[in-house]
Amino acid sequence: MNERKTGFWAVLLLVVLFLSPHVASANQAGATIEAPESAAKGSEITIRVKVTHSANAMFHHVEWVYVMVNGNEIARWSYSTFDLPKPDGKLSSIPLVFTKEIKYTVNNRSEIKAEASCNIHGSAGPATALVSVKE
Repeated sequence: MNERKTGFWAVLLLVVLFLSPHVASANQAGATIEAPESAAKGSEITIRVKVTHSANAMFHHVEWVYVMVNGNEIARWSYSTFDLPKPDGKLSSIPLVFTKEIKYTVNNRSEIKAEASCNIHGSAGPATALVSVKE
């Protein structure tokens, strides 16, 4: 019987170790960008950043979201234990999904980069989009 217990714990440990990277990455905050593929020079475009995260609680939440265009930060939102992001739609949405929207005037080809980060698990990495300019 002692061998059975040891075997059970060994298998359980292997399962936990195998799943750990997947669980951790599921808790990272992610961002996607919605923007036009092209725009007339000097026109104003709308950039929508959709943020997703597995939780929205005092101790586990999105800590920040930023948007950069051509390497310059044009927007940043910071959140804290007592100032959590508001989900789209429902009052309490898990997984958390929320959208931030900004306006930007396009004068040349623009590379947009957006990223969100969890206060515990970090970021799933930046999202990028390109907007070409029509003369």
